[in-house]
Amino acid sequence: MNYEVGFNIPAEKGMSLGDVQTPALIIDYDIFFENMLKMKNFVKSKQVFLRPHAKMHKSPKIAEMQHKFGGARGICCQKVSEAEVFARFGIKNILITNQVTNHFKIDRLTKIPNLGCKVGCCVDNMQNVIELQKYSKKNNTYLDIYVEFDCGANRCGLKSSIEIRELINFIKKCENLNFIGLQAYNGSNQHILDSSSRNIAVRETNKLIKNLISELKIKGIYISGGGTGCFQYEVEGGLYNEIQVGSYLFMDGHYSSLSNKIDRDIIFKNSLFILTSVMSTRKDDFAVVDAGLKSMSVDSGLPNVFHENKKLSYIKCSDEHGIITNGDNHLKINDKVLLVPGHCDPTCNLHDWYVIIKNNLVIDVWPISARGYSY
Repeated sequence: MNYEVGFNIPAEKGMSLGDVQTPALIIDYDIFFENMLKMKNFVKSKQVFLRPHAKMHKSPKIAEMQHKFGGARGICCQKVSEAEVFARFGIKNILITNQVTNHFKIDRLTKIPNLGCKVGCCVDNMQNVIELQKYSKKNNTYLDIYVEFDCGANRCGLKSSIEIRELINFIKKCENLNFIGLQAYNGSNQHILDSSSRNIAVRETNKLIKNLISELKIKGIYISGGGTGCFQYEVEGGLYNEIQVGSYLFMDGHYSSLSNKIDRDIIFKNSLFILTSVMSTRKDDFAVVDAGLKSMSVDSGLPNVFHENKKLSYIKCSDEHGIITNGDNHLKINDKVLLVPGHCDPTCNLHDWYVIIKNNLVIDVWPISARGYSY
């Protein structure tokens, strides 16, 4: 395919940031790489494995870098088609942190190992396990299985140790299924604003996991879970073997707003931005930019303006437009403004490309290859 800037790609190598066609998704390479190394050093110091969640960035290129430079030993995905994209690009170890129950999807899931990829998924239902075994046998492949423990998210997963033990014992009898351990992720803890309250909530979750392990009476059971908002607290209990952080690499408006009050906190910086252009200043008190709902997710709030003028604020958006306060008439037509999206995951899923910036120059453009793969 031929790429033309402004038609099917926002930039090309060597361009200045000011010439990038907007709206565009920008990665500050130096900050991105610094965030990656901070997490690598953390997991090494705590002797836990890193399985970053690729649903955040949807990019095989970034997953490859996380393995090569960032200490990752595999990735997480959320959907079968998403996992298949990464497997086709050569990622060798994928855990789908979700239940796969549709027969057509199970059939595709159990063919992924034929791409040279070790793949697993989560379960909380006996009939689902039967179907996973059936299709694994049919396709002559093997799946890694994690039993999901509902440790507070009130979503998927089982709470009863009796039910979990029965499911584990059944999985161990399935010739094409490998029982690995437990999926234990409490997403509700990740977004508690105050660090002290977040720490208390994580301790309660860890207590639930510890009690479950005691009741199961299974030695050396493997625990996977954790996220960007709580990972430091989550590993303190010594329960987790691997953590599934995702947003640490980019950060966003919400995660940046979480209170960090203790010295040992690792501070990740914003490396992901939406570049937008001023298209109208007909009113003295605001400027209109070209990034609206089709360029960012606002489920976690409106974006923050990343600008030397701290008075600028993004206050409203529609499909294709955004409104930024401009009381001092600071912004002019065609000025470029960087925005920090409120929630990085769904924002990335709205774009086809990452424009990689270093010293205000485009050094690369990376495709968001798994964008829209939600089956």
